[in-house]
Amino acid sequence: MRLAFSTLGVPGAPLDDVLRMATRTGFHGVELRAHPEEPVHPGLGRRERAEVAERFADAGIELLCVAGYPRMAASGDDAPVLAEVRALLELAHDLGAPYARVFPGGDTGPEEADVIAVRRLTQAAGTAEELGVRVLLETHDSHRTGADAARVLGAVDRPGVGALWDVLHTWRGGEEPQRSCELLAPHLGYVQVKDVPSRQDTTPLPPGEGVLPLAEVAEVVTRSADARTPAYGQWTGVEWLCWEYEKRWYPEVREMGALLPGVRAHLLELLADAA
Repeated sequence: MRLAFSTLGVPGAPLDDVLRMATRTGFHGVELRAHPEEPVHPGLGRRERAEVAERFADAGIELLCVAGYPRMAASGDDAPVLAEVRALLELAHDLGAPYARVFPGGDTGPEEADVIAVRRLTQAAGTAEELGVRVLLETHDSHRTGADAARVLGAVDRPGVGALWDVLHTWRGGEEPQRSCELLAPHLGYVQVKDVPSRQDTTPLPPGEGVLPLAEVAEVVTRSADARTPAYGQWTGVEWLCWEYEKRWYPEVREMGALLPGVRAHLLELLADAA
């Protein structure tokens, strides 16, 4: 299993700095926050995209995902959301990333939000499959549990669409890691790990300093490694754990760069104990 970190923890950092952090601390990949305030975003031109891909290749670091903000279950017209998703998928394709992250963002009742999300993700699946990229619906906001996400993803049932399991949100939704993994396994791209002081206080902490059941998460994802999806014959075993440290939203917390060696050591210890 390989380890990545999200650039949400180093807001606005130049790409070369991010890649140096990864190589110096032994992380294998990076999840790039794809937002206009960041160096890499869907507004980049072809030459800039080629340069980004070349920098990752030269550093020997994998670009795991471009994490965007389309809201697949939000009310309103489909066209602007689908255009945003297409732009994100094209960016992922051009950079060589296998995944593009989207949010649910439902703002209606659950049934209507499900219908909207299924319709949009089904349409986005064609673009994703054409480009060889997978669009991942994160367990977040209106669909924060594995059960919520699985309702939508099971109805879409396309190989170009999957799940990103954010363990904080499923846990805050009252779902045990074992249950989350069972529900998401047929769709799972990778897992985001993090830690917080309590259910009420979501100030980010390095893994192991808070209350999230990360040892149990490591155990269930390790046990899933031999499973296959019945629909597509793909591995459902998790290949990546990605540390997301939300310094962008909590600027007062410690600098991520100084924490990376200890975080890597802790995650590797959890995986070794689970093996």
